[in-house]
Amino acid sequence: MKREAVDHPAYYGGADNPYEAIKVISAWGLGFCLGNTVKYISRAGKKGDKIEDLKKARWYLDCEISKLEAAHEQQA
Repeated sequence: MKREAVDHPAYYGGADNPYEAIKVISAWGLGFCLGNTVKYISRAGKKGDKIEDLKKARWYLDCEISKLEAAHEQQA
C-alpha cells in the first residue's frame, strides 16, 4: 500500500492543503462528533457515494445535538 493512501491522500486535499479536513478539525478543536461531521461534508463524494457521506455527516451532527440537549436538560 502506498504511503499516500494513508498519510494525506491527494483525494482528501493532500499534505500541502491547509484546508485538509484533519487539519481544520484539529485547529478548530471540534472533538469527535463535530469533527466527523466536518470530515464527511468536506470529503463528500471524493471516494464514494456523496449522498451516503452526507447522511453520515448528518448522523454525527444529530449525535452532537443529542449530547448537547441531554446536557442542557440536566442543567435545567
